[in-house]
Amino acid sequence: MSNPAKSIRIGTMVSASKGGADKRIGQIADMGFESFEPFFWQTTNGQDLAELGKRSRDAIGDRDITISTLGMFGNPLEETDIDLQTLQGWKDCIDNAHHFGATCVAGFTGRIRGKPLTDSLPRYKQIWSELAKRAADKGIKIAFENCAMDGNWATGDWNIAHNPDAWELIFNETPDDNIGLEWEPCHQMVYLIEPLPQIRKWAKKIFHVHGKDATIRWDVIKEHGIFGKEKFVFMRTPGFGDSNWTDIISELRLAGWSGSIDIEGWHDPVYRDVLEMTGQVYALNYLKHARGGDFVADPV
Repeated sequence: MSNPAKSIRIGTMVSASKGGADKRIGQIADMGFESFEPFFWQTTNGQDLAELGKRSRDAIGDRDITISTLGMFGNPLEETDIDLQTLQGWKDCIDNAHHFGATCVAGFTGRIRGKPLTDSLPRYKQIWSELAKRAADKGIKIAFENCAMDGNWATGDWNIAHNPDAWELIFNETPDDNIGLEWEPCHQMVYLIEPLPQIRKWAKKIFHVHGKDATIRWDVIKEHGIFGKEKFVFMRTPGFGDSNWTDIISELRLAGWSGSIDIEGWHDPVYRDVLEMTGQVYALNYLKHARGGDFVADPV
């Protein structure tokens, strides 16, 4: 029988922008990861994605590992050269996701730089209505990460899909069934938003989950506030932050969710640099435990 525990897989992100994503997958494929999210930052650098997908699957071989989601992070709403490369990258990822075995492409919505969030909506609708159709024709979902990239309602550079009020707006502009969220608790916690109720309300729009957490220093907030000189929140690798991932995964299961939770590393203030993979492997095992482990008993 299939293992129902693995209806939710635990994996990690793998940088693909500079080439060699398939080699990196091969290097860490035996560490226990069950899925990978190859991701690009602003540009694919002209890589042949069909060939990269084939090499990535070859690197996985016969291991029980999936690639459900590709990442394409940048600003596809603006029109500088690098922004246009990001837009083309989205098209290329959508067109070639099947070569990786992926059914979802995730990233930022983009944003009209330096303007209030609502000023981006006309351009958002223009770009994403077309991309949603392109993706739907190929059986691909689009997922927006809920990351503000230091932006807010009044101004920003990268993304408008960073809080529930914005989600209401963008899903109204693009009511397509294949447009949703790449969700994680961290990006809500850094703005002091409680993440668990979001799962209960928005689960049907959560297509992919990033494994990233946060530690809120409430003592700093009480003394210095959130605009003082002291840092009041840190992004953390799961297992080192404030979230109870058993609760998160339980809520996802209660909502009928299945898919991959891919760890987003490179942000933890402690487990970074030479300790990066130490933190990621700890997070891998922590999340597997939160999921319920690998042993499933036969019904009596």
